[in-house]
Amino acid sequence: MSHVVCRPPAEGDKARWAELFRGYMAFYHVPPDEAVVDKVWGWLFDPAHEVEGLVAELDGQVVGLAHYQPMARTLGANEVGYLSDLFTDPSVRGKGIGRALIDATLEVCRAKGWPLLRWFTQEFNYPGRTLYDTYAPRSDFIVYMVKVD
Repeated sequence: MSHVVCRPPAEGDKARWAELFRGYMAFYHVPPDEAVVDKVWGWLFDPAHEVEGLVAELDGQVVGLAHYQPMARTLGANEVGYLSDLFTDPSVRGKGIGRALIDATLEVCRAKGWPLLRWFTQEFNYPGRTLYDTYAPRSDFIVYMVKVD
């Protein structure tokens, strides 16, 4: 059985990470934009930026990514983890890549003292939701996003 390894991205992962990130953008119907790809990649290597990431390897190949960051939680006067992005190569779905990335992000939360990991997904992401439902029941919060011009 193949073993999934989750680790921070390395400079040599850029091409494969970018391919996966473009796939993530396409999944959420975000138009491809190389400036966005380059900027997010830069954030992952900027110690002053809050976004951090992981990649998942299966048999030595990068097949998934996760990006996370701290999120202030005023009701607890603490920081929690926010999983902003999670994506696996469609060719390896069902092999535990997403679970390995979430579990690795939970380990980061433990190490940083974040008592909670939050994320959201779109209603139509049924395969992802099947996985997410194994961690916790769906929240009753509703997300509003107001575009600021």
